[in-house]
Amino acid sequence: MDDAQTLDSVIVPPVSPNLPRVEPETAATPPEVSPAGAEPATGCADGAAPAGEAAGPSPQRIIEALLFAADTPLSPGRLGELARLPLREVRACVAELNRRYEECDLAFRIESIAGGYQMMTLPAFAPWLARLNQQRGETRLSDAALEALAIVAYRQPIIRADIESIRGVACGEVLNRLREVGLVRVVGRAEIVGRPMLYGTTKKFLDLFGLASLDELPPMEALRLRPAPTEDATPTVVAPTVEAPRRAAAGA
Repeated sequence: MDDAQTLDSVIVPPVSPNLPRVEPETAATPPEVSPAGAEPATGCADGAAPAGEAAGPSPQRIIEALLFAADTPLSPGRLGELARLPLREVRACVAELNRRYEECDLAFRIESIAGGYQMMTLPAFAPWLARLNQQRGETRLSDAALEALAIVAYRQPIIRADIESIRGVACGEVLNRLREVGLVRVVGRAEIVGRPMLYGTTKKFLDLFGLASLDELPPMEALRLRPAPTEDATPTVVAPTVEAPRRAAAGA
């Protein structure tokens, strides 16, 4: 046996025909591991990837955040001032947001209220919202206050004497109460003897009843007379039935 054969027999030992051949192990490829805290990329609600937020939120999301945080209606001008957007873009953002809310069948919309925009729940959810607010100590108006408020709403600007003539009773305390809760205000003075104060409704009145303007009040024919308790008394006016106001989505 020569030296070459002797060297081969040392480096590669002969394999017995009765034993299986063992292949040498190869290094396993380690599985890919995502960085700590990393999440799979998903699309945002506005069609942009989350990474796009690095340059700042979209105008629509800014408008949405402002309306969500506000507890009173925000006018288009105020929204444009806060978001630094032109009025045309503000209105376009509101329209697009409402389209998405409807497309996703969400429980709220952005409504035009008292000359501004506010997030409001849909009327279909009023029964559940009423249960939510049963325990709240909201200011409730008496029948007399509601009657006086209805007269002011439909006949404004109106002086106190005319309100009392319609109701047939003194209304001083009732008007003071309505002014305290912010539903009625003095809008001027009449150009008659004594220059009595003229009363009108406030922006809070529109907000409370979910009206964009006074033009959305029910027709005057909706007023009806309630029989007086005695024959000699003058019948009083009953406020028209108004649909329960919808609650704002934020802070409802």
